[in-house]
Amino acid sequence: MVQGNSSATLRVGLVGCGHFGRFHALKSAAAPRETLVGLFDPDRTKAAALAKEAHTTAFDDLDALFAQVDAVIIAAPAEMHFPLAEQALRAGRHVLVEKPMAATLAEADELVTLAGNAGKILQVGHLLRYSAEYEAITQRITRPLYIEATRIAPFKPRGTDVSVILDLMIHDLDLILAIVDSPIRQVDAIGAAVSSEHEDIANARVRFESGCVATITASRISLKTERKMRLFSEEGYLSADFGKRELVMIGREKGMPLPGTGGFRREAASWKEHDSLEAEHRAFAASCLDGSPVMVDAQAGRRALEAALAVGDGIAESHQRMEASGLLKHAGV
Repeated sequence: MVQGNSSATLRVGLVGCGHFGRFHALKSAAAPRETLVGLFDPDRTKAAALAKEAHTTAFDDLDALFAQVDAVIIAAPAEMHFPLAEQALRAGRHVLVEKPMAATLAEADELVTLAGNAGKILQVGHLLRYSAEYEAITQRITRPLYIEATRIAPFKPRGTDVSVILDLMIHDLDLILAIVDSPIRQVDAIGAAVSSEHEDIANARVRFESGCVATITASRISLKTERKMRLFSEEGYLSADFGKRELVMIGREKGMPLPGTGGFRREAASWKEHDSLEAEHRAFAASCLDGSPVMVDAQAGRRALEAALAVGDGIAESHQRMEASGLLKHAGV
């Protein structure tokens, strides 16, 4: 493969033609540095329909698809992320795998090793890292003290093969880990399964070695959709709305003066046209073709998975304590 050639294109294969797989297919088909060679899904009717929409080919065999591509995008159900990524890496292909990258840390470690030994890119689909808000937050906040994140949505059967921690909360966990950049010291969590076999609501309090504390709430049984983050730091206070793509910063450096506040200013910003998925694809192609650094590499994906599993363990410990005290039995849980 030619390195550093801006005219080169990445031959891409997509595995998984569901809700998010469709978005990946259309982005890949339109990307200037990608050629969507084909796609695969066990549901051949679904694969054929998406192939027609994306103007590509539906393959009946994974090996046949992998033989014709440089890179594989995996947007299959979560339990298939590890075996598909493993197969693609063993075939010598670059991989963009949706989150979570695997079900266990042992599986994540195997993918890290495979990618390293093969000299291939392994990028994990934590989409918030490619948002304009993430860049704006990290430009303004470097010493966070307290973070509050909320990610709630109405119930949908899609995604319930895993807990809300691995479905929704992991987005904010990855983002917070990137912003704080400090080892986790302690995780306390509560949660409950309401409409599925896994936790549908969860709240975690994460304490970092740096002293920063993050409180994260995730729900997929809410009446509305809300994706917000608030950060308190030595630089000031920042509120980001990922749904509206807006943020407000109360600090001392930029914005309109706030009378009577001792020198604080209010800065507002918005990004109505930013396409995070397009940015993710652009970054993936640049890493594969040019050797550009991978923003969300295998280690970052593993770190987010480790934090998510720690939240799950925290919930289990919380339930054990409640059972020991008789509270769960009294509550009828």
